[in-house]
Amino acid sequence: MKVNEYPKTWKRTFISLWLGCFITGLGFSMTMPFMPLFMETLGNFSTWQLNLYSGLAFSMTYLSQAIVSPYWGSLADRKGRKLMCMRASGVMAFTIFLTGLVQGVWVIIFLRFLQGAFSGYINNATAFIAGETPRAKTGSAMANMMTASVSGNLLGPIFGGAIAGAFGYRVPFFITGFMMLVAFFLTWVNTKEHFKPVAKREMKPMKEIFSQISNTKLIISMFITTLIINASLMSISPIISLLVKRLMHGQGNISLVSGIVAAAPGFGTLLVANKLGHKMDEIGPEKVLITGLVVEVLLFIPMSLVTSPWLLAVLRFFIGIADAALLPAVQTILSVDVPPAAFGRIFSYNQSFQASGGVIGPLLGSFVSSLFGYQAVFLFTALMLGFNFILVIWSQHRQVFSKEIAFITVEMP
Repeated sequence: MKVNEYPKTWKRTFISLWLGCFITGLGFSMTMPFMPLFMETLGNFSTWQLNLYSGLAFSMTYLSQAIVSPYWGSLADRKGRKLMCMRASGVMAFTIFLTGLVQGVWVIIFLRFLQGAFSGYINNATAFIAGETPRAKTGSAMANMMTASVSGNLLGPIFGGAIAGAFGYRVPFFITGFMMLVAFFLTWVNTKEHFKPVAKREMKPMKEIFSQISNTKLIISMFITTLIINASLMSISPIISLLVKRLMHGQGNISLVSGIVAAAPGFGTLLVANKLGHKMDEIGPEKVLITGLVVEVLLFIPMSLVTSPWLLAVLRFFIGIADAALLPAVQTILSVDVPPAAFGRIFSYNQSFQASGGVIGPLLGSFVSSLFGYQAVFLFTALMLGFNFILVIWSQHRQVFSKEIAFITVEMP
């Protein structure tokens, strides 16, 4: 059955999955920013030890996610994306709630590793709705799905900070666990997937799937693009507050200003995500992706020269506008160019690359800033995105060339 045969049910499914992604983003950002402070209450640690434990708690989730995502993708193609969303939200409810009860840092690190191994609500929800949405609405649906997690990530630190300040660091974990349980039941009861199970023996191997795709170079370049985009975002995150402190010369409300600078991209993304989604439906996701990469390169370069945190916030606001054009465009390209029977596996591979970016980005950012200073990270990020631009252009030219050859071949007598 074709996607556009379900015009009445996909909107309700979309709203439910949007809320699930919002809860996931909200819960993550309610707890992670305060993880080092929570760990500090569990023992007497040196600064070096606390940084190490916090880094492990952060990176272990991405590491396990990168390792197991292909397995979950294969299972999604056999059992459906709805079950994968329920699996992710159910396990997250369990592990996050338990984190609020622990008495040792290594238990937290283990639970974070377990959470990453069973995570993937947002990516599976994206693949879920990509398979249910009429093709003419795919671009706007992908862009609007991005606003769910972005909105949650913006509001989470505010709610988490208020709750932790009033009731302690453990309470946000309990609340987040309960919210993920709500997401589980919302997905279970209020979404409908038109999915025909495929027996394991009947599943086509990925080699055959790729042979059916007109331009495999494009799909592979989208995987690499996802890695670079996430690495570029994560490379900046660990140094933002330290850079703001330097720009403010250690004076004033550094925490507040750092929060504004960190949140600025999210506001930019929310402002234009819907409009860019409609633009993708009009002109195609490839053009939107290329434009977004060019804009990001042009914005990251002057960031290396800023002397004011407020100018940095303005530039990051515009980065958020460009961000709204990147991952949704990648997801739209994947959903349009990949056979529906392989959605789960292709999106899971994409999730592995995204998680790898989450591991690589902070390490690269820390390494570059240690050698050349905080603002050199912006130049390094611009260089990565510039390479990404060249890669996408190359894959697009290969696609156009392949289509022209195919057309000529068909027209020949």
